[in-house]
Amino acid sequence: MSLIDRDQVDRRCDVLVVGGGPSGSACAYWLASAGHDVVLLERKRYPREKTCGDGLTPRSVRQLEQMGLTEELAVAGHRYEGLRSHGFGRTLELTWPSHPELPGYGYVITRKDLDALVAERAAKVGVAVWERAEATAPIIEGGLLRGAVVTRKDAPDAAPVEVRARYVVVADGANSRFGRALGTTRNRSYPLGMAIRGYYESPLHAERWIDSWLDIRDRAGNVLPGYGWIFPVGDGRVNVGVGLLSTFNQWKAVNTTHLMESFVEYAPAAWDLRPETACGPPTGGRLPMGLSVGPHVGPTYLVVGDAGGTINPFNGEGIAYAYETGRMAADAVHLALASGDGMALHSYQDALTDRYGLYYRVARTFVRVIGHPEIMRVLVSTGMRNRSLMEWVLRIMANLLRPDELGPAEAAYRALAALARVVPQPAA
Repeated sequence: MSLIDRDQVDRRCDVLVVGGGPSGSACAYWLASAGHDVVLLERKRYPREKTCGDGLTPRSVRQLEQMGLTEELAVAGHRYEGLRSHGFGRTLELTWPSHPELPGYGYVITRKDLDALVAERAAKVGVAVWERAEATAPIIEGGLLRGAVVTRKDAPDAAPVEVRARYVVVADGANSRFGRALGTTRNRSYPLGMAIRGYYESPLHAERWIDSWLDIRDRAGNVLPGYGWIFPVGDGRVNVGVGLLSTFNQWKAVNTTHLMESFVEYAPAAWDLRPETACGPPTGGRLPMGLSVGPHVGPTYLVVGDAGGTINPFNGEGIAYAYETGRMAADAVHLALASGDGMALHSYQDALTDRYGLYYRVARTFVRVIGHPEIMRVLVSTGMRNRSLMEWVLRIMANLLRPDELGPAEAAYRALAALARVVPQPAA
């Protein structure tokens, strides 16, 4: 696949989007759909691997279907109906709750395939997609960001070019080199996740559930405050991984590769997870959560997706929030372009606060609570004995409450308060 606009050398545009993952491609798509001239930079060539769990919840599916990708998802993705949760010898199958705006299903699709689909969709509505193009330095004029110096690795001489834009959207992922060059930093008091995943051939590759284990154990058999997953890809493989939270006071001492090995050994034999069925070595990374990276708004730029730390602390989901924040950023940039008033960019911060502020504040409280193994053990064992409670927890953790129900923050506070009454407090 080649989407590169090869005729351009130096370029001017309305919006430069740095990063071709979910948030960047979604933002570019919505801006181009509104009639704006957009250049999207992708450091590698599609399709390319990305470390991810590959699971799309109904929130992600809605965003993709609204971008016109319903048929593509049905062909390339593996549809599933809900979550099968395991913990302390018990299993609960929880279908996605009914919702007036969200579908009642999700998909598992590799990021290798998914990101290429969205980038192709963006190109079809007019986005100039530059593959193997990296923003190596910001262009600052009069104290304002005006674009980027871009190295195009497929150019004949690979000479850097300048792309100048009225506005820039920073969407280059959790490590966000471009964002750091502009001064973005992570609030270290906020939770951070660690995750590692790999692919295995499995006879259960086409299950209608995604599976999650809430009692992952280290080599000594100790239960840790994290979770493991097996997601059916539907092509003969499953995506297998483990995640851990920084609110666990010993998290820096945990070797995630060893934790992954322990989880694979612990998984039921029916999955047939063993070294001989592994499709390659696992890969991992750190996950900035809960709007932990900022600022999200500058005079001429916005920061979206993982570059802004938008991952949901409740469940480690990042793709839905990448698509949503990309779209929210597109709305703000469109307003700024249409009105000629750059102050309109601040509507993006308002949208982040309105949609996620209270919810993520509750989530950060929750992950601090479950950072204690003793509390995590009691919460899980309590929840796994009560289907109605777990169904409610699923709604909260996946951010799927209906508009006619309690607001997500209030509901989460009440759930936390109810669970906290049965939890022994850890020793100081």
